[in-house]
Amino acid sequence: MSQTVYDALVVGSGAAGSFAAKELTAQGLSVLLLEAGPSVGPKDFDPDRKKAAQKDLNIWERARATANGQAVQARAVFFKEWMSHLFINDRRNPYTTPPDAPFLWIRGRQAGGRLHTFGRVLLRWSDDDFRLHARTGQGVDWPLSYEELDPFYAEVESYLGLYGQEDRVSTLPDGIYSKRATLTPAEESFKAAVEGRWPERRVVSWRYIAPEAERIPRALRDAQSTSRLAIRYNAVVRRITTDSRTGMATGAEFTDSATGTTETVRASNVVVCASPIESIRLLLNSASSRHPQGLGNSSGTLGRYFMDQLPCLAMGSFPPVPGWMKDDSAPADPFYNASGGIFIPRFEPFGDGSQSGDFAYQGAVGRAPVSSNTPARMAFFGYGQMLPHADNRVTLDSRRTDTWNIPVPHIRCVMTAGERELLARQEETLIEIVRQAGGDLEFIGSPLGLKEMGKGAYPNADVLSRLMFRKMFHRSMSMGAAIHETGGIRMGTSPETSVLNSWNQSWDVPNLLVTDASSFPTSGVAGTTLTVMALTTRACRRLAQHGHGRPT
Repeated sequence: MSQTVYDALVVGSGAAGSFAAKELTAQGLSVLLLEAGPSVGPKDFDPDRKKAAQKDLNIWERARATANGQAVQARAVFFKEWMSHLFINDRRNPYTTPPDAPFLWIRGRQAGGRLHTFGRVLLRWSDDDFRLHARTGQGVDWPLSYEELDPFYAEVESYLGLYGQEDRVSTLPDGIYSKRATLTPAEESFKAAVEGRWPERRVVSWRYIAPEAERIPRALRDAQSTSRLAIRYNAVVRRITTDSRTGMATGAEFTDSATGTTETVRASNVVVCASPIESIRLLLNSASSRHPQGLGNSSGTLGRYFMDQLPCLAMGSFPPVPGWMKDDSAPADPFYNASGGIFIPRFEPFGDGSQSGDFAYQGAVGRAPVSSNTPARMAFFGYGQMLPHADNRVTLDSRRTDTWNIPVPHIRCVMTAGERELLARQEETLIEIVRQAGGDLEFIGSPLGLKEMGKGAYPNADVLSRLMFRKMFHRSMSMGAAIHETGGIRMGTSPETSVLNSWNQSWDVPNLLVTDASSFPTSGVAGTTLTVMALTTRACRRLAQHGHGRPT
């Protein structure tokens, strides 16, 4: 056992872990970070990995990745072969689901985690998300408000340098923008058509960050520059260790995936940032005599109320504006494609009796290369609100283990009848919006199935590829496809109904924090990353200010 006792141990180096390391070291604490994957460097982002531009339908790229052990990762909607090394190997990292309820778990294990593969869109949540029960009578409310998180949103946005523009949308609060985001001519036309027809349905630009030129996330680099951060890569954490007398966290046991050796490290505080499913799995696997149902699980809610947003995908063309435009708002990156696009936030009911819904859409119009006389291409991904249900949960599957002999997670994430109705309305509303704006959809699909219209899906692809797309669509568009999973270690106002308090601190184990999206009481309809970063900053600052191992 290592004799060094760090002030804090951080598990994971993605959106939550990198900001935890940054905040704790900035507050003067000594920190050990355990990352399950390797470090990354220039070789991992070699632009030569990018081959000639692929067709929209990359069936054969996905087939090769599947053969190489990435049968699940290759089903991610926007999977690209040149980035396959930034996704995990599914053979080494299996999981299980109910036979009739597939779940698509997309993940990465390396310094920075999924920050290397997400869309870099950073959107604020609002009290429409934090006050779900007060607003709708369903679900629960968060134990904190938008007003409390607002200064931390602003701090993170200023730090990262956000591209965006002020939109004044009540359901999507404006952020702090360092540079302006632009829309393509096709997106400007689409925006004018939608807002002219429905003033309540706003079309705004993405709010996003540019690719990280240094490749290691800035927050992680800044933490390292303090000389108060130690990092162990290839450290697969098996369990959080606890004191048998007090029940407090004492550190962690991990296996070095490069050598196969198992070690134990010690810390006065533990901050779990492994991403929702992995964090739930870790706490369940950390059961002990003092915590027989899993670490911090006296409420019995650990693993329960797991959610992901309701996904739908649509593609087509936009005849009103031909051609395309390359967005040069952000500096060109040799490895990543350019960012940018539009977002249609959750909108309120309007006067003609039509229903709104708890869903939003992210998309792009006129950004895919086509000839100057060809209608612009368009693509949209919809995100719907999933409510927290106790029987949607992550448990341990004791019958199966991963490469390191750790029980794998069993994931149950099933839509109710009400959520299926919401998803159907989400699809119908997107079809209505696109058609009224002058667009032609070729398909729209979700876990409810695939609907083709007009020329059908990918009209320029070969017959075999189109056939394979139709046959395999349900495998890529199941729950999990939104990659916005939340819940399972939720915050709340009572230790009887939640795992964490309003500061992301375990009710049962005061020196244990969980700050990734597993702490979310609701699923929202926008990306989770900015909220994770803001929550982590808030929680870790509070931990440092209130001393180690004491309830806050």
